[in-house]
Amino acid sequence: MITGIHALIYARDAEKARAFFRDVLGWPHVDAGHGWLIFALPPAEVGVHPTMEGDPESHQLYLMTDDVKKAVAKLEKLGHQCAPIRDAGFGLTTSFELPGGGAMGMYQPRHPIAAGMKQSTKKASKSPKRKRPASTPKAKTSARKASGKPVAKSARKGRR
Repeated sequence: MITGIHALIYARDAEKARAFFRDVLGWPHVDAGHGWLIFALPPAEVGVHPTMEGDPESHQLYLMTDDVKKAVAKLEKLGHQCAPIRDAGFGLTTSFELPGGGAMGMYQPRHPIAAGMKQSTKKASKSPKRKRPASTPKAKTSARKASGKPVAKSARKGRR
């Protein structure tokens, strides 16, 4: 039913923000027309957190990294200033200014991550699994096979 997530980033200068994802992060993309780039995301996950008393419901987007210090060093080398790295317990966090698009969070999680897990492709069976006919229980069929005697077609048909 659900095939993916399409996240939206609103930026005062969308072209600068698109250039960052394309040129700095190097994310693959398609042009949906007239320079409107749609980026393929790295593996993703969604965490659902409770709100604190008085806080409105909201949604946030964080880039995940396996080494926040290296990621910060790379961004800063390319001219993108990052906030100081903060230990938030669940991981190490920082943020940087997305060109033309405001602050973007980035973190190195310390918790188990779901990103990259395969979704179950197992579909509900429309018909119940066929049961072995009562006249050909597995033990009986195996015993006949072991004895070398021919197994009747009806007994073979029930086995799969």
